[in-house]
Amino acid sequence: MTLGSLIKMSWKVAGVATLLCLLSAVPTADAQSARRTRRESNANRKARIERTVGETYGHRWEAAGGGGYERYRSGPTLQQNNEVTFWGSTLYALRPKLGILAEVRGAYGNAKIGNTIYNIANPQISEYNFMAGPSFRLVTREKYSVSAFVEGGVVLGKFAGDSKGLTAAEIGVWQGDYAGSGSVGLNLDYNFYPNLAFRITPSYLGTTFGSTVQNSKGVNVGLVYRFGRIK
Repeated sequence: MTLGSLIKMSWKVAGVATLLCLLSAVPTADAQSARRTRRESNANRKARIERTVGETYGHRWEAAGGGGYERYRSGPTLQQNNEVTFWGSTLYALRPKLGILAEVRGAYGNAKIGNTIYNIANPQISEYNFMAGPSFRLVTREKYSVSAFVEGGVVLGKFAGDSKGLTAAEIGVWQGDYAGSGSVGLNLDYNFYPNLAFRITPSYLGTTFGSTVQNSKGVNVGLVYRFGRIK
């Protein structure tokens, strides 16, 4: 083989090698299409979630209600008793994360007065709270949210209505009528739809009968309906 033939063969081999390298470096059409589809799918998913979040927390009003459980001390020397509660609330949204909350709560139970000379066993008691305050959404996701609230207002207590004519002092419960009250807690919402959610509310409640503070803890559950739009 002559020198010229070797040079020509070398050029051919180099050309083929270069072509193979170039072909291996260029992605196939299928690979490019798959990556493009994934990028578009992720972008569409993010856009859908953003639309749902905006729709969910862009409502002007919330109406909610349900029931729950609370521990309450019904007299200065009495043990805490279990109470069944109901509640209803309305929220007016100033912004998607900030609103004014107004709430009514009621609680029913039996005071643990023990054995007395009056032969009265655990008379029925009740409290009704009327409170309002700010609510702020700490977390806003497509399927759930977490809000913190602070409320203040008044409470109406009825402690001696089931005492067979005896006074509150005689059976050891708080004097009834109105007193100040306040509450702090969290609203934990799970969204079924943008306008409908299930709510769990652990909270602290303080009332001020007898010039003291009754520290109570409880949890409420219920449904939330959202409507209207923030302009």
